[in-house]
Amino acid sequence: MSRTKKTPSVSDPFADREAQKYPNPIPSREFILEKLADVGVPMNRHALAELLQIQDPEQLEALRRRLKAMEQAGQLVWNRGGDYGLPHKMDLVRGRVQAHPDGFGFLIPDEGGEDVFLSEKQMLILLHQDRALVRVTGLDRRGRREGVVVEVLERGLTELVGRYVREKKIAFVEPHNRRISQDILIPDGEHNNAKHGQMVVVKLLKYPEKHQPPIGKIIQVLGDELASGMETEVAVRAHNLPNVWSSTVLEEIKIFTDQIPSEGREDLRQTPLVTIDGDDSRDFDDAVYCEPHGKGWRLLVAIADVSHYVKPDSALDLEAKERGTSVYFPDRVIPMLPERLSNELCSLNPHVERLCMVCELIISHLGTVRKTRFFEGIMKSAARLTYNKVAAALKGDKNAVDANVLPHIENLFQLYQKLRERREKRGAIDFDTQETRFVLNAEGKVEKIVPVVRNDAHRLIEEMMLLANVAAAEFLANAEMPFLYRVHDGPTQEKLNDLHNFLKELGLKIGGKDEPTAQHYAKLLKSIQDRPDLHRIQTVLLRSLQMAIYSPENKGHFGLAYEAYAHFTSPIRRYPDLMVHRAIRHIVQGKTPAEFPYSFENLKLLGEQCSMAERRADDASRDVAYWLKCQYMVDKIGEIYTGIVTGVTGFGLFVELEGIFIEGLVHVTSLKNDYYHYDAPHHRLRGERSGNVYHLSDRLQVRVVRVNVEEKKIDLIPAEA
Repeated sequence: MSRTKKTPSVSDPFADREAQKYPNPIPSREFILEKLADVGVPMNRHALAELLQIQDPEQLEALRRRLKAMEQAGQLVWNRGGDYGLPHKMDLVRGRVQAHPDGFGFLIPDEGGEDVFLSEKQMLILLHQDRALVRVTGLDRRGRREGVVVEVLERGLTELVGRYVREKKIAFVEPHNRRISQDILIPDGEHNNAKHGQMVVVKLLKYPEKHQPPIGKIIQVLGDELASGMETEVAVRAHNLPNVWSSTVLEEIKIFTDQIPSEGREDLRQTPLVTIDGDDSRDFDDAVYCEPHGKGWRLLVAIADVSHYVKPDSALDLEAKERGTSVYFPDRVIPMLPERLSNELCSLNPHVERLCMVCELIISHLGTVRKTRFFEGIMKSAARLTYNKVAAALKGDKNAVDANVLPHIENLFQLYQKLRERREKRGAIDFDTQETRFVLNAEGKVEKIVPVVRNDAHRLIEEMMLLANVAAAEFLANAEMPFLYRVHDGPTQEKLNDLHNFLKELGLKIGGKDEPTAQHYAKLLKSIQDRPDLHRIQTVLLRSLQMAIYSPENKGHFGLAYEAYAHFTSPIRRYPDLMVHRAIRHIVQGKTPAEFPYSFENLKLLGEQCSMAERRADDASRDVAYWLKCQYMVDKIGEIYTGIVTGVTGFGLFVELEGIFIEGLVHVTSLKNDYYHYDAPHHRLRGERSGNVYHLSDRLQVRVVRVNVEEKKIDLIPAEA
């Protein structure tokens, strides 16, 4: 006997969605919250069922389960009287816990708004990344919202990495992540033959309670702390970086053959597109070609067509989404996609056919885009070029690149020069920051740290990619497609006030008053190029800006001075780029925005996930860099270096050592013969009696006195101390 599909008996705006998901649906979570808000008082389950007009026994059971799930998610609170209430009506806030190395923490609210301070006492039952429900009790002595924990909703960690310590009869693991300030107790029989001092992976068996530390068992011994490659192994686990392909993904990619379909695609195999990358690059996801067009140019930016292979909701797609981005370490890469795609089928290797998504731009002699077109293509890269070879060719070395592609390189350079002019007129901020790279020896230890030198070839490719990214954003916005923008907001009011105060002290000011634009920043930067304190001012300007994120809501890109910007050019290594490709293909194939399977809300959550993955990758890479730098400095204790002050805090000065690009701390207590006080708005320490001042970008002689590899700290003192 067939069963008639029921629908909720109340006017639920999400009824259709619930009916598609369940054979006997009940009102949605959103509608339950709305009705509770309308009533204005907590209600028990039976009263709620009556309010929602639910009588069917099967639906009553479904309501019970839904209310329980909403309680566990922190959407509802079940009080001692057996009633369900709304957290915000009870001064309750749900969110993610962000712990501090000193033991206290903050709750980052799910609904946004001001963070809630959690004291060291409250953090005794919490770990970093847990989700919790807290009651706001008032303000602490610093004026911050303070709370007490009502309930732990979800544990954020199941495993962590750390250093195994055995002291007499007690064994524990010191977490590598300094945000986890509680040691993990290891019971007898759970140490997995680990030796004192080794790095291990521990599985949590019991989470912390008020009078009991967390308990765990060692499930993997990584090895000695100073072993080659250990820094990356630890970072991967400490930051929970997905790094193992599931059997489902490995099985799924077996269907990909070397055969490249050309049907329905524009044929660019005779067009001499070239890739230009670093000497050690292994995946090539962008290729360029430029030719004269009237008084201007025709530019092709061809990007590997990853979306042809990675289908929505496939196992491969779900894994790529979880990874969010490729992660780069000095000794290895954790790719977003398996090597079968990232280094083979989706890599635009020379002289082999590859699928591509192409941005064609017709550009005037003034550098303005007159026409944009996107299409699916098939190409064959004419050459794999490097930045150094292209830079040499542009300086006159005709043998640096093949003669067949040299004219097109020269066309690209002419276009680049015009685009740079427009960039400066537009007012994009161009900070002169120094990147470095590690040179490792055969044992995986740091041999030296060298600066990355940018040349015209780097800048040329950067401008072409910027042009294509802007074109993608404008193309999709004009088509009214939902997609992920790359958003960069201007400075907050607090940071702007600090910046104004700092500049005033130097006799400088930035235009725009309370609403400066990127052009105002760029104008100020241009005016101070000859000042001896350029580095100091540039550092403060850079720190006044917010982080860029991914969002379906367009707020423009402040730093690049674009009204709309997206990431289109790196789908091999960034998931947002893959999503932009899917949106472009959707329009190119003649489909409507309404048919796109991703809603604004879907993309909002995805943007948050991708932004988190980006920060996670940056944190892991930074962790490894700090570790390697400390290893490099272990045998340099006692040596004297000239350094530049790169940071000023209440507890001391961060100083970067010249020539080796390594930063250490001069603690305020090592500044002799005076009491030093921190002047935050002016980024300086001032001596109370002497009036001696330490500023950002000051040069001073320092001595290395201590190196702690485990804590990634290098301690310095003034050389004369």
